[in-house]
Amino acid sequence: MKYFWISVLICANVCFGLTQDKKAITHEDLWMMKRVGNPEISPNGEWVIFGVTDPNYDEKEQTQDIYIQSTKSNTKPRKLTSGKASENGYKWSPDGSKIAFQAKRDADEKSQIYILNVKDGGEAQRLTNLSTGASGPQWSPDGSKILFSSSVFPMCYADSLSKKRNEEEKKIKYKAKVYNSFPIRDWDHWREEKQNHFYIQHVDSTQAKNIFSEIAISKLNNFVPIAASWSPDGKSILFIASNDENETAYQESTSHIYKVSADGGDALQLTSGNYNYNNVKFSLNGKYLFCLRNENNQKVYNLSALLRYDFPSLKNETKLISKKDRPIQNYCVGDEYIYASIENAGRDEIYSIQYENDQIKKISFGEKGCFTNVCCSKGKNPVIISNFETAAMPPEVAIVSSNELKYLSEFNKEKLSKLDLTDVETFYTVSSKNKNIRSILIKPANFDSGKKYPLFILIHGGPAGTWKENWSYRWNYHLLAQAGYIILGSDYTGSTGYGEKFSQDIQYDPFKGPAEEILECAAHAIKKYSFIDEKRQAAGGASYGGHLANWLQGTTSHFKCLVSHAGLVNSVSQWGTSDVIYGRELMNGSPPWISNKTWEEQNPYSLAPNFKTPMLITVGELDYRVPINNSIENFYIHQRLKIPSKLIVFPEENHWILKAENSKFFYQELLAWLAKYLE
Repeated sequence: MKYFWISVLICANVCFGLTQDKKAITHEDLWMMKRVGNPEISPNGEWVIFGVTDPNYDEKEQTQDIYIQSTKSNTKPRKLTSGKASENGYKWSPDGSKIAFQAKRDADEKSQIYILNVKDGGEAQRLTNLSTGASGPQWSPDGSKILFSSSVFPMCYADSLSKKRNEEEKKIKYKAKVYNSFPIRDWDHWREEKQNHFYIQHVDSTQAKNIFSEIAISKLNNFVPIAASWSPDGKSILFIASNDENETAYQESTSHIYKVSADGGDALQLTSGNYNYNNVKFSLNGKYLFCLRNENNQKVYNLSALLRYDFPSLKNETKLISKKDRPIQNYCVGDEYIYASIENAGRDEIYSIQYENDQIKKISFGEKGCFTNVCCSKGKNPVIISNFETAAMPPEVAIVSSNELKYLSEFNKEKLSKLDLTDVETFYTVSSKNKNIRSILIKPANFDSGKKYPLFILIHGGPAGTWKENWSYRWNYHLLAQAGYIILGSDYTGSTGYGEKFSQDIQYDPFKGPAEEILECAAHAIKKYSFIDEKRQAAGGASYGGHLANWLQGTTSHFKCLVSHAGLVNSVSQWGTSDVIYGRELMNGSPPWISNKTWEEQNPYSLAPNFKTPMLITVGELDYRVPINNSIENFYIHQRLKIPSKLIVFPEENHWILKAENSKFFYQELLAWLAKYLE
């Protein structure tokens, strides 16, 4: 593979050598792009491994393999694995000679951990053989052991107990789910009794040891393990767990860091307070422990603080990059610096943080796109690797530096060279409340500035989200624009990447304020761009974007049509059926039975007499975050009021439309709906 370099002013489609002879993107073009996973760099910085999914409309024919690429040569990435089994969770051994990964291969009933000798070659060897499966391998510092997780029934610390419990479950003739505490559902599945336990297994052994077998808190009904990692000396395991999840119906949950000896015994709780800790890492010399921490303070949104502690004492708590006031997406720890992917105004940028004196510097290159999944090698001059993507290019793997970007993969270069993918334009609108609101605008293929185009306003979900300069399968800007629409997305109050306060300001004003900002940004765009046809406008979104589409239905009638995917129409019934409820009380200021201004005045249902605009309503039947009842209720309102409307239910989908054929049908129906009313 030939490396290529891009200058600061050249966008991704130019650097891939595109010409003017291009076509509009189709769903097949979108879906069949190879999908490059997160990179993992070898300790010495010479090699990178990453997963590549070769998609297919037939899920049985889709594959995902691990590739390896040198950071120094110009050769193409080479496959390390092959076959229909998907390999995930790949990690380098400390000496860089092997990788561990999880896969469900031909003889496996569940995913197991495999080890592949990269240095000497040969076939991957299966390490684990648990009836409950194994995932998320992590090497011990000396490379002799693997830490991994498995989902087991509470108190089943031995695999023989898990097998016995599974056999007992199979003999039960009735089908019922019984609960005596909250929560009962999570995202797209009903809560089960199983817990995520962590195991240690020597690479030369066939026996795995459950680290929770002697830990007292693991015997509590509300014990929820979240993550685990090795201590720098390999003698202990630090894990994060919650033991108050059953209280989340009326308060925010907490999670804390615990420490247990790798040889067994009870655990010691290292942190306390009304916080959630996650993403524990260590300095290479073992002197410091780093982690992210969220505060529970009755706000609808809080930034994660990056903290440094002395280790093992956990004294001298120090907050790093506190002046940045932006979300940390992920981070890695080098010899002297932390390298972090940080979200900022629709982009993910990489910064170096000198963790002794907290000096911060942006090191990612260019003014377009997003750098994610950053990782670094060891040593004084580490190699920094990340995924890089733009709105016109799916993620690839690249070496990051402050003045240039060196691609290590370019799997979709040829396909992209044939597509007319216009660049994302950004502009700002000063709102009526004197806030600076960022918007992005995307033009259709074969754009002609002398023509007038309909406007489709996309509304992002969250509300703690943003319209990024990235490649999306859920709402692909260019696939929506290709039918001849101008796409507009605005980061209303509540969006992320503009400071913690901006994200928090949506509290007690969930719909009215954000909707007004969206309309003001659209009005600004119409004045700014003469090619937008003011008389042909539509709006739509998913999740919180669907909520706001339903709010617009009751507060304005100038749209030709609307689209609401997984959107609430009734705030009260949404509170009563969603898998999470307390956050909705924080947003509105009380439980729904306590009358207040927000519950009374900012509920689309109460505005039903104002509904007039034709609406497309779509939902996944397995969506427990915004359950199907809200979409049915919304459809019934439209039918009762004799408003043109269509309801599409996807029985196998959750909050997102993830299956290939379902995604294709969704886009077809959405574009047909827009065409019916905008053209």
